[in-house]
Amino acid sequence: MRNTTLCHIERDGQYLMLHRVSKENDLNHDKWVGIGGKFEDRESPEDCLLREVKEETGLTLTSWQFRGVVTFVSDRWETEYMHLFTADGFEGELTDCDEGVLEWIDKEALYELPMWEGDRIFLRLIEKPGPFFSLKLVYEGETLVEAVLDGKPVK
Repeated sequence: MRNTTLCHIERDGQYLMLHRVSKENDLNHDKWVGIGGKFEDRESPEDCLLREVKEETGLTLTSWQFRGVVTFVSDRWETEYMHLFTADGFEGELTDCDEGVLEWIDKEALYELPMWEGDRIFLRLIEKPGPFFSLKLVYEGETLVEAVLDGKPVK
């Protein structure tokens, strides 16, 4: 199992998204995702969040909120616990990312982009303030076969 972070950085009704097009053999290849990555030894979720955002975007977060944990279960990959954040404050200048192309995307337009089906579920959950949540997403290949929010099936 592995631990990761994912952050949706917000500005003027948009999220900073990463179009994963740069790496071969990337399980997220050609999908649009938020900013984040794998924990390093001795990191807390916040440590990982701040380091990954800085590495991938050049930005330093100044205001963020821990929104939930997403558990990914797959028949292809090891189980992943993703610590999900939103951020609305940052400093610095956006830099190029070696994992793909960074772009500010209108929140309404996000759902038209190629992304994991389960990402659409947690994007809706973070659209407005709400309680901390636990979301379990079960995939067979790239097909979402089950979604469970706070222990209850998502319809």
